[in-house]
Formats: sequence, structure tokens, C-alpha cells
Amino acid sequence: MNGTTTIKLPQADGSLLDYKLANTEPITAPALPLRSRIAYSAAHVVCDPRSDAEPMLGAAIDWQATMAYRHHLWSLGLAVAEAMDTAQRGMGLDWLRAKELIGHSLAEAEAVKGRIACGAGTDQLVPGPQVMIEQVIEAYAEQCEYIESRGGQVILMASRALAAAAKSPADYERVYGTILRQVSRPVILHWLGDMFDPALAGYWGERDADAAMEVCLRVIHAYPDKVDGIKISLLDADKEVRMRRRLPSGVRMYTGDDFNYPALIEGDEHGYSHALLGIFDAIAPVAAAAIHALDNGDTDRYRALLAPTLPLSRHIFQRPTYAYKTGIVFMAYLNGHQSHFRMLGGAEGARSIVHLAGLFELADRAGLLAKPELAVRRMKQTLAMAGIE
Repeated sequence: MNGTTTIKLPQADGSLLDYKLANTEPITAPALPLRSRIAYSAAHVVCDPRSDAEPMLGAAIDWQATMAYRHHLWSLGLAVAEAMDTAQRGMGLDWLRAKELIGHSLAEAEAVKGRIACGAGTDQLVPGPQVMIEQVIEAYAEQCEYIESRGGQVILMASRALAAAAKSPADYERVYGTILRQVSRPVILHWLGDMFDPALAGYWGERDADAAMEVCLRVIHAYPDKVDGIKISLLDADKEVRMRRRLPSGVRMYTGDDFNYPALIEGDEHGYSHALLGIFDAIAPVAAAAIHALDNGDTDRYRALLAPTLPLSRHIFQRPTYAYKTGIVFMAYLNGHQSHFRMLGGAEGARSIVHLAGLFELADRAGLLAKPELAVRRMKQTLAMAGIE
């Protein structure tokens, strides 16, 4: 595609911008393992648009396209974080289908020796005053046992049911302590801020994030041999760095900060964060290429690669933050990883056409449109559905 290609993109003031494509060469990464950082991409699911299942009641999953995307991530040297919030867990993907998804993905990972960790939560339970702490423990234990019985590593997801049932930090320490004593291999803990899921407000039994951090650190220091690391998604780089410096030796920090990941992964004189990020689904080739640059000690190239992705990530994760999945799937659609822009629960409608147009522009500038001609054609189709031709 030559640099004269233009497309009319709607703006917030109602006007149409004649956007000229940047003609940026799509960035690729070598098909080699990553060495200096562990980088998990939380992976999305592809729904089956041909199914007659009503989206709001639970659309079917296109297993072939969903697994193909995981193979794409593995081919880049990235690891897969399965059945997480990026896969619409708890927002279109219930435990029964998450269980099926985990089973498929673990089998595919074993076939190609791809790194994978899977989300264990408590979404068998409907949060409310009827749920007791013992039930939360049982729900976590059931999901952990399912994952570990199939050879998988557990990501112990933040629990809406626990947030609703807990009366104090001691309840969190009891639940996590019980589960950590039971698991057979170290898990990744998962602290998701309420900007990602409002039902998780006050997690760890504290409304103040610093006080909550103290509770979480007590749990980790009590069971350092059972904790591989912790992923925090608070969108606060300073808090992540402070917590990172207080982790026991051998316990990793996995950044979940989609606003500040380049600096957090690069690190400082005291250490660095690994990654477990939803945005890595959308920027996978650039993310892999950047970490390869770190592997080779080329921090200038690392920064140059990731810098243009940050405006895109902040756009995709703008409030309401939980709607970020729509942008993740739209990127997969633009780049030909799926044939349609449909989502579980009808979530393709969670973002405005102006938001999607902005995403297209930022992705182009970052070298993330793998097939520009296809992306333009699909963007035009999406605009036409909104009455913009």
C-alpha cells in the first residue's frame, strides 16, 4: 500500500478526517524464545458468528480461530495467560466454557511446548450475602484442581465472590492461605483494580491501595515457595515499583499496567517487572520484538518499538476500562486473525465508532497493521455499518 492511501475517520466533534496512512512498515519479531523477560499475553476468545445462540445468553466459541490465535502468540515467543478477563471471563465467558477453553489450550500448549498459565477463580458462585467464605475456598479449590490435574499452572484470579463475602483482611488471608497450602506448584497471584472490574473494589479487605498492598504482601511472605509471582493491574507505576522491591527473593512481579508497561518492564537499578498484559494480545509482534531487543541489550530499540504502542494502549484502556476487550478484538479483526467483529455478550458494541476510528489511526502509526490493505477494507466496512461511507 502506498503512502497516499486515505480513509475518512469520524471525529469526536462529528466531522470526518481525511486520514492519510503513515505507510509504516509492519513490525515483525524473530521466531525465537524470549530470554530476559517472561511475557504473558492474556488472550481473547473468538466467538462463532454462525451460531444461533443469542449473544446476551452466551454466544458459541469458534475453537479453531481461538486456538489459532494462541499459536500465533506462541510463535512469537510469548506465553499465554488463559481464561482471564481479556477472554471476557465473568463478562461473557462463564466457568463452564472457561473450563472447556482451558482444556483445549493446555492440550495445544503441550503439543508445541508453549508456555501457558490459566485463570482459576470462583465464578461458579453468584456473589451476594448468601455466599460464605468456605464456599469461596471450595470454588477456588475446584478450579485449581482442574487446571493442575491437566498439568497447568494456576493464575489465582481476584474473586468477586470473595470481595462480597469478606468482612476483613483476615478473610482474604484465610482464603489465600488455604489455597496456597493446597496447590502442587507455585501460582501467579492476580490483583485487579476496580477500574477493570468495579465488583473488586476494596480487595484485600482495604479501600486504601497502600493498606491493601500490606495484606497482599503478608500473604506472599507467608507462602513464598507457593507463589511464582504476582500480577497487579492498578494502573499506578509507583505502587508497582514499591511492591516489586518488597517481594521475597524468587517471587516475580508481572506488570498488568497497560498505561506504563514499557518503563516497568525495562526496570531500574533495583529490578524489573515481567509481563502479564491484555495489551500484548493487540501488540504481540511489537511486544515480542521489543523484548528481543532487551535480550540483546539494545534498550534504545526497545524504547523506540514500544513508545508508539503506549498511546494505543491508553486509548484501548480508557474509561470504562473494562470495555478494553472490544479494542483487543477489533485489532485482531483488522489484522485478519478472525473473519468478523463479533464478541461474546455482544461486547463489540461497548465502544463508539469514534473510539474505533481512533484505534485504527494509532495502530497504523505504531506499525501494528500487519496487512494495511485488509485493515483499511475492514475499517471501511465497520464505518459503513455505522452509516459512514
